Amino acid sequence: MQIASHHCVYSSGRSLRVSSTRSFFALLPAACALAFLFAAAAQPAQAQAKPKLQIYSIDVEGGQSTLLVSPYGASLLVDAGWPGNNGRDADRIQAAMRDAGITKIDHMLVTHFHVDHVGGVPEIAKRVPIGEFIDHGENREDSDITRHDYAAYLKAIQGKPRRIVHPGETITVPGFSTLILTADGVHIGLVPGIRPAPNRYCASEPKPEADPTENARSVGILVTFGKFRFLDLGDLTKAKEIALVCPNDPIGHVDLYLVTHHGFNLSSSRAIVDAIHPLVAIMNNGAHKAGSPEAWQTIHESPGLEDLYMLHTAEDSDAAHNSPAASIANPKGDGDGAYFKVVASPDGSFSVTNSRTGTTKEYPRK
Repeated sequence: MQIASHHCVYSSGRSLRVSSTRSFFALLPAACALAFLFAAAAQPAQAQAKPKLQIYSIDVEGGQSTLLVSPYGASLLVDAGWPGNNGRDADRIQAAMRDAGITKIDHMLVTHFHVDHVGGVPEIAKRVPIGEFIDHGENREDSDITRHDYAAYLKAIQGKPRRIVHPGETITVPGFSTLILTADGVHIGLVPGIRPAPNRYCASEPKPEADPTENARSVGILVTFGKFRFLDLGDLTKAKEIALVCPNDPIGHVDLYLVTHHGFNLSSSRAIVDAIHPLVAIMNNGAHKAGSPEAWQTIHESPGLEDLYMLHTAEDSDAAHNSPAASIANPKGDGDGAYFKVVASPDGSFSVTNSRTGTTKEYPRK
């Protein structure tokens, strides 16, 4: 044990400064020395505390906002939900930030320029410091609403650091690895450390139509924290999903899957869902947005899936295509913004907490 200097306060209020271990124990009162020894003994236990990755699937009523916080407090926010609603979505992002113990966002990733993903960026950018903004580049969709939302995004980030990413690049967040799998309609060929395997689910997959919207341009990421793997493909639609994993799958199995495109049946092709073999899936649907029976069934039947969590009851679906109440954050209507919090360990084990009920389910490493 080395002690460069230390302060201890006497009962009289005087402080004593010492500069070596010998003088430290010679001069300190017994009570103060004893307190120091207890503190020193506690330090190894604190130092050995297992690092954790926190992932918040924030309820933005059928949009996306996902907050990742490393063991070191470094953060990545993926999308920011909708604009308007009296700053509702920014309020909910900030609530997750408080729970995680952070006051700034290091990296803000916009998967694509649809309003339910990018619309909330101007509001959250006004409220909290953001280190850099990341996206796929120019808006590619020929629609007035998307051009409007892209322009609002550019105005909000004017003069601030912006990075355009491409497949194969990484986002540097101390504590976990973030690999870009898809961006601007292009996909990665090889994932480091993974040998692409023939995907037997491709042969039976119907050929989907090409998608001219921003959904097909989504930035998709693979997050790795030790043995734990998390996949988020934004709103990538079937043609691009299939191109990513057929004829060979470069991704491999994942522990946690954020259901693509909120559970719309335009996404979540069996070719990708069955190939990635998720242990747990979270669907960021709304009460009356997405959560389609076809997508729900595909994910529910995925080999090895233990639980499918939903941010809302899909009220336009039926009971057979909704998860049990304990696995739904907001059971009725727009809800109160309940979220799911995932806490992962480097050994691959993780837990999922429903903020509405306070209940936590553990998933040990298999």
